[in-house]
Amino acid sequence: MLENGSLREGGVSQTTDSSSEEGLFNCVVDTTARRVTVSFGRNVSVADVARYVKTIKEDPDFESTFAEIVDLTAAEQIDLQVKEFLNLADYVDPFSRHAKRAFVIRTPMQEHAARLHKILRGEQNIEIFSSFGEAEEWVSS
Repeated sequence: MLENGSLREGGVSQTTDSSSEEGLFNCVVDTTARRVTVSFGRNVSVADVARYVKTIKEDPDFESTFAEIVDLTAAEQIDLQVKEFLNLADYVDPFSRHAKRAFVIRTPMQEHAARLHKILRGEQNIEIFSSFGEAEEWVSS
């Protein structure tokens, strides 16, 4: 176990941020699959996203070309305003514009947040799925 609830083992590093039960996220950087997977908790704020971005940027195995799967299915509230979405898309997002990105959603609110990010990034390689399996299959193709 490393600092900040991080674990590194055989090409996979996992970080769990539990600074609050609602703001919890779990992040896995898998160098073998060349993929980052993050699952957010019930409440997602700009601070949660910033901690996630900081976590992967500090991971020595992370590469901006890795695929990403963002699991929003547990989120009951996504507290991000348009200005914050713009800032995240334009300045904070650590992924290359060529990286495949998938959002997994189950509610209209989650879909709205994922679509907004897709629109603001202006990329064809961001897709939205209703199951983790479909998202995993797409980023791996």
